[in-house]
Amino acid sequence: MRKTHAGFTLIELVVVITILGILAAVALPRFTNLQRDARIAKLNAARGAVGAAAALVRGTALARGGVADTVACPGPGFGPNPANNTTNLCTESGRVQILNGYPTANLNGIVSAAGLTSVFPATAAALAGEQMATVGGGAGAGAVLTIRVNGGTNPATCFFTYTAPAVAGGAALIGATTPPSANGDTTGC
Repeated sequence: MRKTHAGFTLIELVVVITILGILAAVALPRFTNLQRDARIAKLNAARGAVGAAAALVRGTALARGGVADTVACPGPGFGPNPANNTTNLCTESGRVQILNGYPTANLNGIVSAAGLTSVFPATAAALAGEQMATVGGGAGAGAVLTIRVNGGTNPATCFFTYTAPAVAGGAALIGATTPPSANGDTTGC
């Protein structure tokens, strides 16, 4: 008996390689676009968390009306709350720094209130672990905090900002503030 070796012909190999090349040319850009879409989704989720946290903290500050909490805030290192709820607000996680009834534009304010890190109070190292970064910010009225998502083509243009509320009409009352604003850019995601 004679053995014959069967294999692929050159035409079959060329056809398969051509089909694989076409699939790679179509699938690779879709894959990289999914990464961009994921960064934009993460940015939008963070923006939504910031908006919701600002609204919740505002509602809590209005409901408490400046009356001091009688118990200590939960969490490590937190003692009794200050005499009123105009600079700090006790939450389930711990103390959030507020100004004019809204979270301040820093790690101890809006970043902690929004839960953008798993660490409370938020730290820059924990935020970097989430592939995010903050630029600027502060505890004063009108301070602007930029929140970026890292990993894109240009992280400087993959961001949104949170602007702490300023006092409206010069009154320092909880009900007399302009709400915080947020805007951003996704071109570098």
